[in-house]
Amino acid sequence: MLMNRIVTLIFFLFTNIAVAQQLTLKGSIRDADGFPIPFATIVKEGSSIGTSANKEGHFNLSLPEGRHQLSISAVGYKQKTITVKPPQHDSLIIHLDGEIFTLQEVVIGNREDPAYSIIRKAIKKRPYYLKETGPYHAHVYIKGLQRLLKAPKKFFGVDMNEIGEEIGLDSARRGIIYLSESESKITVNPPKDFKEEMISSKISGDNKAFSFNRASELQLNFYENYQHIVEGLSNRPFISPIADNALAYYRYQYRGTAEEKGKTIIKIKVIPKRKAEPLYKGNIYIIEGEWRIHSVNFLLDKESSINFVDSLNLKQLYTEVTENKWMPSNIQLDFKAGLLAFQVGGYFTAIYQNYTFIDAPDKRLFREVLSISGDVNKKDSLYWAKNRPVPLSPEEQKDYIAKDSLYRFHQSKAYLDSIDRKNNRFKPLTFLTSGYNYRNRYKKESIRFNGLLTSMLFNSVEGLAINYGINYNRQLDSGLNRYFRINGRIRYGFANKHLNGIVSTDLPVKNQTFVLSGGRDVLDLNNQGSLPTLLNSLYTLFVGENYQKLYEKTFASIAWSNTLPGNIKISLQAEWSNRHWLPNASDFTFRDRNSNKLTSNNPLQPDADVPLFTDNKSTKVRVGLSYDFSNRYAMYPTGKRYLVSKYPTFGIQYIKGIKNVLGSDVDYDLLTTSVQKNNMGLGLYGKVSFSVTAGSFFNNKQLFYPDYKHFNGNRILLVDQQLSSFLALDYYQYSTPSNFVEAHMEYNLGGMFVSKVPLLRKLKLEELIGLHYLHTSELSNYSELHVGLQWKMIRLMYAHSRSAAQPLNQTNTLRIALKLF
Repeated sequence: MLMNRIVTLIFFLFTNIAVAQQLTLKGSIRDADGFPIPFATIVKEGSSIGTSANKEGHFNLSLPEGRHQLSISAVGYKQKTITVKPPQHDSLIIHLDGEIFTLQEVVIGNREDPAYSIIRKAIKKRPYYLKETGPYHAHVYIKGLQRLLKAPKKFFGVDMNEIGEEIGLDSARRGIIYLSESESKITVNPPKDFKEEMISSKISGDNKAFSFNRASELQLNFYENYQHIVEGLSNRPFISPIADNALAYYRYQYRGTAEEKGKTIIKIKVIPKRKAEPLYKGNIYIIEGEWRIHSVNFLLDKESSINFVDSLNLKQLYTEVTENKWMPSNIQLDFKAGLLAFQVGGYFTAIYQNYTFIDAPDKRLFREVLSISGDVNKKDSLYWAKNRPVPLSPEEQKDYIAKDSLYRFHQSKAYLDSIDRKNNRFKPLTFLTSGYNYRNRYKKESIRFNGLLTSMLFNSVEGLAINYGINYNRQLDSGLNRYFRINGRIRYGFANKHLNGIVSTDLPVKNQTFVLSGGRDVLDLNNQGSLPTLLNSLYTLFVGENYQKLYEKTFASIAWSNTLPGNIKISLQAEWSNRHWLPNASDFTFRDRNSNKLTSNNPLQPDADVPLFTDNKSTKVRVGLSYDFSNRYAMYPTGKRYLVSKYPTFGIQYIKGIKNVLGSDVDYDLLTTSVQKNNMGLGLYGKVSFSVTAGSFFNNKQLFYPDYKHFNGNRILLVDQQLSSFLALDYYQYSTPSNFVEAHMEYNLGGMFVSKVPLLRKLKLEELIGLHYLHTSELSNYSELHVGLQWKMIRLMYAHSRSAAQPLNQTNTLRIALKLF
């Protein structure tokens, strides 16, 4: 015991001595005219110990006592090496000269610019440098800042000055809206395996949240042929200027050479050959003889076909951390964006330090892509003052202080109650149009009353009807976004005088969810849905087409779902129901009734309002299972979240209709299998989505029309954007009680051809090609081919359909898809 105490004491003393010997060197990096150089890199030579200057050029670097050689570099400036001896040099002002690249040493005598020969050599060495480093650990510090540059005084009636006060903006509605820092340890096995363990996290104004900064999203490697910088930034990946096919996309200009530590650095200007392609513009710096990347300074703008932002400036600097091993030491992303009357800008900077090269880790290590423990956001200001490699600017310091004070105030019960008192005021006009929401922020609960007018609907079965809902929500877990919910709806048809109502409740328990529901409701005969209620009301009243066919169901149901290890999703449901077919009760329409008569509520006999099925009871159970082979996940304090798999999702579902249980009339067995994948990337050639479903009623002794397998059809101009939707198939006619095969495929070319058309390229349209297929015993082979264009959330599609059962009945239709439906 005594020896243990002695050892502990010795360890404590040596630890404190070591800490005491670590001194902080402070300084400022400036150009020849005295202006700050933002985000310059400072590295202790012969190591990966370093830091970066902030936006104002200031830096901090922890060093032990003694003499050290520091290398200071920035893209576009001549590297400088200095000797320091802390604490003798506790504050420095370091000037960097602008890099001068001379053209005198190269005689451009032939027709081809010498840059092309250099780029070809870099392309040839690309595969080697892609895997040269082997597996490694590194420490990454990331700072992200976003600021509002411009905002209107009012936006859709909302006072932006009031909003600005709430989030800490100045009187001109400008200021920082996001400031966050994070530290992570990364483990990388090039070219694809990556694991990030977040060590610390800090968000200005929210000490309970975890930073959105991710080292994985800043892991840019221009030795790879393509770069996916930020998801959604472009419809296609960006092409590296030294990709295997780069010469087909870029022009190059030799801009001269400069010397750095005995190495010749070649500057090459990169110029896209075409507009509206996912291409960089700017400069790439290559080390002569080695033909490796020294640094890059690229710009992406509207001509690069980017989304969400107007411009993105990307800088990356490599440093030789050990002999002949160059690694990124600094990555800088600066962006500007404008939307309506708002303008925003900001940056993300990543500092890489302490590279350690290791043996190849077990592949299973990389299943956990991200790890965030519950204490990473608990680090205090002393920790950050000691470990932050990039000093805060005065504005950032003020933002942390002001936002932290605002956060404490905004979390107080007095403040939350005052906001609720203001927002919970009942407004009759608002209640009619959009409803009423009563909220208690402190208790994290709310009650939502639907709008009275928006709850009105019209169909031929009920006539004018109201389907009014009241919803109660209580947040149980903000991390997993889990809620306890009770939803109730009451429905009344003024023409058929039927009063219906249902209640359901969601009970989340860890990864499991229980759903209890029951009551009596009016439902679509097609359980896939025919068309939205609003559209059916409009078409019935103004076009005289009552596409939606309905029935009444009294039911009680219990459902359970869970996510098992390996992202295996399982669900169970048991339901008892009493089904009743409904006749039409109204033939009202604004169209001339003599020229446009509404059809019956029997889709198989549209001219005769005779029952589609007799009243019946059903007791059934359903078991569903899906698996996408996803073995990659992120671990959060609240639990595990699986990432989207690169493989398709396989599903199987079994439904058993059980006769004589609780008076049940049904007796059938339906087995369905499916495989689907959305947005499978094809590199420069866009992305493809597909879905294939096959099923069999291997027992169909007794079932009724609602039990049939139904398909997502369409007969109107506006369609659903779901992959599994047909564009011209009738909603009800081809539902089947027998075997079936359904397949859908859509190829999104991402603007591959439209981007080459001068007037159209600015719209950033995406080309679409789709195929749809259905086989049933009744329909034989039905197929659709569609082509179209997509702009943001809107699609225009032309479809051609044909059926083997009716070869002469071919149709050509125009469809518009809106995401809001």
